[in-house]
Amino acid sequence: MQPDPTAELEHALAERILVLDGAMGTTIRGYGLEEKDARGTRFADSEKDLLNNGDILTLTKPEVIADIHKRFYEAGSDIVETNTFSATTISQSEFFVEDPREKGTGRKDPEFFEEQVLHNEFLRQLATDLNVEGAQLARKEADRIAEETGRKRYVAGAIGPLTVSLSNSPDADDAGFRTVTFDQVKADYAHQIRALIEGGVDILMVETIFDSLNAKAALVACQEVLDESNNRLPIIISAAVGRGGETMISAQKGEALWNAVAHVKPLAVGLNCSLGPDLMKPFLQDLDKCATTNLSCYPNAGLPNPLAPTGFDLEPVHMAEYMTEFAEAGLLNMAGGCCGNTPEHIAAIAQAVAGKAPRALPGLEN
Repeated sequence: MQPDPTAELEHALAERILVLDGAMGTTIRGYGLEEKDARGTRFADSEKDLLNNGDILTLTKPEVIADIHKRFYEAGSDIVETNTFSATTISQSEFFVEDPREKGTGRKDPEFFEEQVLHNEFLRQLATDLNVEGAQLARKEADRIAEETGRKRYVAGAIGPLTVSLSNSPDADDAGFRTVTFDQVKADYAHQIRALIEGGVDILMVETIFDSLNAKAALVACQEVLDESNNRLPIIISAAVGRGGETMISAQKGEALWNAVAHVKPLAVGLNCSLGPDLMKPFLQDLDKCATTNLSCYPNAGLPNPLAPTGFDLEPVHMAEYMTEFAEAGLLNMAGGCCGNTPEHIAAIAQAVAGKAPRALPGLEN
């Protein structure tokens, strides 16, 4: 378990723009892995394909995940996220539990998740291992490069949005139906968070929020787990936005998001993923007007493009240009990249924001 680094992070954020990492999935693709690599020996007999389960590589190809963390730190990242975006029993069940709809026996509902997922010992142990070992892999690389360079590096425990929604019904004919309950989602997040803390993360990062109620469950879980362990760690909250003015599919805008999470007193709030930096900027400006904490921003490298080298439109030089623009507009305390951003993108972003003044917190001076 790590000591609370909030004070030293706040001090660093007042002096400079901190650099986050880039896209785990995009970078994994550069290693040319195959289905047998994802399965390893532990999951050799899995009935479903696992190659698209990037989190599983923490257990079956830890050397690849460690190398990716190493490359992002060496590119200039101050903070690197664990490979745990989907490391919950609910999300992992997509790969290991048969969907009742595939058998024609009904639909996924809270009873299904209670009986087949949340109390599934295989999934619970898997989620524990993914988070503990995922945190330890990043921790080892953070400590190694900190010792080599003399500059402390941090590990953020990645807490993703889940594969189910509390705000929206998956059944077009039954608007009141929900696949899971709030308490089920909170309990699953709490299981993940305990394991991340056991693995040694410095920060809890609730990210890529598309559903504000899912995020609320994650934040309640963060607070309850920290209270029960008599521990304190900073929290970063990051949402994904769309074209129509909504912050998430649950239709919250930036100001509403901030009002919903301000009580948590996050180290930073911001935006990630989404439609690329150009389309993200107006939403970031809206959040800048209301958020009284640090602002984070790690957008996609543009939109998906199968003809581009990384599968996205923007190359490192383009991301550097956008992050320079954002920094000079006073919109950044933390900068990085989401989908499509390789270590080369992060190196360009780190160079672009170096020496740029961080956004001043409202009512405070840098």
